[in-house]
Amino acid sequence: MRAALAAWLVLSLLGGTGAEETCGDPPAAPSRSASAPQLSPEERLSPHMPESLRCDACHAIAFQIEEQLHKAEGKVGKKALKESDYIEVLERSCSQDWESYGVLELDGEKRLSGPGLPSQQPLSVLVSGGPWPGRLSKLCLGYVGERGEAQIYGAHRRGPAALRQLLCHGDKGPCAGRKERPDPRKAMQNEL
Repeated sequence: MRAALAAWLVLSLLGGTGAEETCGDPPAAPSRSASAPQLSPEERLSPHMPESLRCDACHAIAFQIEEQLHKAEGKVGKKALKESDYIEVLERSCSQDWESYGVLELDGEKRLSGPGLPSQQPLSVLVSGGPWPGRLSKLCLGYVGERGEAQIYGAHRRGPAALRQLLCHGDKGPCAGRKERPDPRKAMQNEL
């Protein structure tokens, strides 16, 4: 008890907490505000992912595919999965609910946000649900159909960068000509 009292006394003295801080009104907190992104009719109503968000969407899809395949391999001791197993994992990856993704506005630019995508800013309004989960699922299924399960799984086995390169940064990928994002495993995941 004495040690706790002594520690409190020392911290109080070092922190300079005096009567002037405990009497009267507390200091005013800085005011902050954030507004929801203003979505265009295409962004609100189209069944397709808007062109401006396709690169972000591709990185989110690559992250989710990588995570699901990594989990499945962990269950079999890091060995390669059988074809039937990785096909099932890819189908499950694309048909998940995608509810943790949404769009926010950063410096006047709309960006997709969610797990596997770099944190955008500490104070922002994320618009999730609505058309975004369906768009991500549809885009994911399109990538699997275009590239094929075997090619996607082979890229996964070479590493996350190879999978992102295959899906997002190839000649016709949605991020073609853009600088590749940092490794999403190192990026903070956005959470509400």
